[in-house]
Amino acid sequence: MASQVASPSASLHTTSSSTTLSTPALSPSSPSQLSPDDLELLAKLEEQNRLLETDSKSLRSVNGSRRNSGSSLVSSSSASSNLSHLEEDSWILWGRIVNEWEDVRKKKEKQVKELVHKGIPHHFRAIVWQLLCSAQSMPIKDQYSELLKMTSPCEKLIRRDIARTYPEHNFFKEKDSLGQEVLFNVMKAYSLVDREVGYCQGSAFIVGLLLMQMPEEEAFCVFVKLMQDYRLRELFKPSMAELGLCMYQFECMIQEHLPELFVHFQSQSFHTSMYASSWFLTIFLTTFPLPIATRIFDIFMSEGLEIVFRVGLALLQMNQAELMQLDMEGMLQHFQKVIPHQFDGGPDKLIQAAYQVKYNSKKMKKLEKEYTTIKTKEMEEQVEIKRLRTENRLLKQRIETLEKESASLADRLIQGQVTRAQEAEENYLIKRELATIKQQSDEVSAKLEQAENTIRKLQHQQQWHKCNSNYNEDFVLQLEKELVQARLSEAESQCALKEMQDKVLDIEKRNNSFPDENNIARLQEELIAVKLREAEAIMGLKELRQQVKDLEEHWQRHLARTTGRWKDPPKKNAVNELQDELMTIRLREAETQAEIREIKQRMMEMETQNQINSNHLRRAEQEVISLHEKVQYLSAQNKGLLTQLSEAKRKQAEIECKNKEEVMAVRLREADSIAAVAELQQHIAELEIQSISAQVPKRPEGLLRPASF
Repeated sequence: MASQVASPSASLHTTSSSTTLSTPALSPSSPSQLSPDDLELLAKLEEQNRLLETDSKSLRSVNGSRRNSGSSLVSSSSASSNLSHLEEDSWILWGRIVNEWEDVRKKKEKQVKELVHKGIPHHFRAIVWQLLCSAQSMPIKDQYSELLKMTSPCEKLIRRDIARTYPEHNFFKEKDSLGQEVLFNVMKAYSLVDREVGYCQGSAFIVGLLLMQMPEEEAFCVFVKLMQDYRLRELFKPSMAELGLCMYQFECMIQEHLPELFVHFQSQSFHTSMYASSWFLTIFLTTFPLPIATRIFDIFMSEGLEIVFRVGLALLQMNQAELMQLDMEGMLQHFQKVIPHQFDGGPDKLIQAAYQVKYNSKKMKKLEKEYTTIKTKEMEEQVEIKRLRTENRLLKQRIETLEKESASLADRLIQGQVTRAQEAEENYLIKRELATIKQQSDEVSAKLEQAENTIRKLQHQQQWHKCNSNYNEDFVLQLEKELVQARLSEAESQCALKEMQDKVLDIEKRNNSFPDENNIARLQEELIAVKLREAEAIMGLKELRQQVKDLEEHWQRHLARTTGRWKDPPKKNAVNELQDELMTIRLREAETQAEIREIKQRMMEMETQNQINSNHLRRAEQEVISLHEKVQYLSAQNKGLLTQLSEAKRKQAEIECKNKEEVMAVRLREADSIAAVAELQQHIAELEIQSISAQVPKRPEGLLRPASF
């Protein structure tokens, strides 16, 4: 809820319980323009002001109520119990200045600045501040009541910090008091007007000082002007880029004017922001008692941030000897406890020292350009860091891809090794079959040798039978047994032939399961050769059967002839015996040829099988060699990929190490700055509490809410 705060244009109010005084409209005019009644009234007002100012600690009287209750607040600066004639002349002079502000500002700007240096009378401070910043007729003033009806996202933060703003001042210390309410209204309204800045805690002290001098609507307009035209908006932005510029400029001034102290600060790691940031953010309102801070604020309203640089450097010049003897903690204590009370006797000495400081506006502009260049480089470095982070992320993705490819190659390598193991097992089985075939070939050779031995025995028997002309039944039985054995051998050869055919089919199936595009034609030729040999074997078998059949027929005829040979004459019997022997020899020769042909057929089949197995073995060896070459190629490729992976990991580790070092350094500096600022703010708050509690007077009768600075 808005309230009205008294200003030099406020009316005179009297009640039964208290008396609230203000100056006449705007200011007193010159004596020649005032009537005797006005002069008498002015004399009475000055007498009442003298009575009010007998208490040097009483600076403000308040008659507060909300909206239509006519709440007002009258501020006054501390002065001696009796005003001198010079002060009366100052009142008259400031009254003329206020009445003729436009002409005076244009023609006598230098004289106005000198008067501001000496201090603005407290009764004129509200109107003069508005005139200095041109805030007396701002259109935004009409929007103030509408802004209060809106909701700000910063309301919680403002409510939280209200109690921390001038916590010992009577106007603000009570919860939900008039002072806290109007302070909340102004801060909320500005957070809605300038959403980029929103709310910053340091700005509440400036608004609080304005509310001590003028109504909240006028304080809002003045604060908006200060933020727009006095660089405060840039100071209070979330990035606080302007504060960094001020710190850089102030540090360069220290380096130029106080080089020894600058070196001492550097050696103790005592950064400028640790003690000077609050000077710029609050215009010394949290550093000095309110009377001194208000005098500095008068000059700030006239000249801007230049006075902050001047006062800050003057403070360092006046305390250089003490600061040179202290370490960082001691210097912090000195800034927090000693410097605020050095000028309790009055700010004139400080103001005089401040204007002895050499301040070069051109050099400050040059420093601003240098700072902008430095910040531009830092931004470029941040962009470079961002680019490196992007490259690092891309390298990580590439490493992941390479790892996946490496895993895939490893799987393929394992599959190749498994395939090689399977092929080795198949080769082993083929070798076993080949050994079995060789064994069978050896057995066939042994049988062939045995057959040759049998032929030799038969030949011996034939020779023996030539000597013996008589045949007996045992010999016939033996021939019959041999015939049976020949038939059994034929059956065995057929079984062996069938087995070999089955093996050939099995081998063909196995060859089909392992296709080789390069050897298809050769396999077809081998298959045709095997089939031709099989056909030859079948033809030989048919011929053998035909011969056996012919032999049986001859044998039957022979038996038929032998039944009647005993009846023939001896000569004819001898011829018949010779024919029988010849027939027997032919029969045995046919049997022997049949056995030899059968053995040759088996040999041919075995050779064919051996050749097929050799071809299979050769193809398997070629496949094994090709697999070896493929494995070696994959191993070399995997080794190259592993080398690239290790190199990428090494580069990534280096980049991460550099990034971590830079980030850690920035975080350490930031943590040190935050800790130092927090400690400095804590000590400043303690100092403010102590200084304000020491200056709070007892509340005089007849006054409402006396202001205590």
